[in-house]
Amino acid sequence: VPAKISLNLCFWRRKNPFVFASTVRFRSKAMNSRELTLFSAAAVFGAFASAITIRLFFNPKNRSVTGPDSGVNGFHQRKSSSSRNPFDPSKRKGYLSWDDYFMAIAFLSAERSKDPNRQVGACLVSQNYVILGIGYNGFPRGCSDDKLPWAKKSKNGNPLETKYPYVCHAEVNAILNTNHASAAGQRLYVTMFPCNECAKIIIQSGVSEVIYFVEKRLDGSDTAYVASHKLLSLAGIKVRRHQPQMKEISINFEEL
Repeated sequence: VPAKISLNLCFWRRKNPFVFASTVRFRSKAMNSRELTLFSAAAVFGAFASAITIRLFFNPKNRSVTGPDSGVNGFHQRKSSSSRNPFDPSKRKGYLSWDDYFMAIAFLSAERSKDPNRQVGACLVSQNYVILGIGYNGFPRGCSDDKLPWAKKSKNGNPLETKYPYVCHAEVNAILNTNHASAAGQRLYVTMFPCNECAKIIIQSGVSEVIYFVEKRLDGSDTAYVASHKLLSLAGIKVRRHQPQMKEISINFEEL
C-alpha cells in the first residue's frame, strides 16, 4: 500500500527576520508516523506521487504570518463541482489572484532546493501573465549535490568549505531557465528579497519589477541587501512586497 504523503507549508514571523517551517508527514500501514521539520523560505514545483496535500498559510492583513498552531481558518480550494448550480452563468469565486498564483509557484519551486538552511524560489513572468522561467537556489548543473559543501560556516575558517562560493541563487536560475526568452520588461516573483549580486543580474537582464515575500535583514544590517535596494532603486526597477489575498491554498489529489 503506497504511503499517504502530506506536505504542509506554514509561514510565520519568528523574531527578526522571518523564519519559515515546513512540516512533512509520511504515513502508511506498514510504517510508523514520523515528522520532519525543515526551516526554510520555500516550497515544491512539480508532480507528487499518490495523495498529496499542500497548504500555504498567508496573512494578507500584515507582514507577519500565521503559525501552524494559530488556528487560522484559511480558504480551502476544495469545492465540489456538484455543489454549483449548473444554470448559474457567473464565473467561480475564490480563484487565485495572479500575484498569489505566481508567488505560490515560487514557494513550490523552492522546495526543490537541497540547501538545508534556506530554500529560495523565483518565478519569472511576462507582462501577459505567462511563466517564462522558474528557479531555486542550488549548485550549477553537473555539479553533484553530494560532492560540494552545504555548510554556512567552516570550522577551519576556509570559505571553500562553505556553500557560498558554489551556489547559484534562485533569481539567477529563473532568469537563465527561460529557454532563451527575454527577461526584458518582465516581472520576477521571489520568496526572499534578492541580494546585491542577484540585483545586478536582474538589472542587466532588463527585469522591470521585483515582487518579494520577505527580506533576510529587516533592520538594514546586511550590506548586500542595503546595496541591492540602492541598485534596484537607481535602475528604476519597481519593487514591492507581496500582499497575499488568500490565507490558505489547499490542493488534495484524493478529493479531486
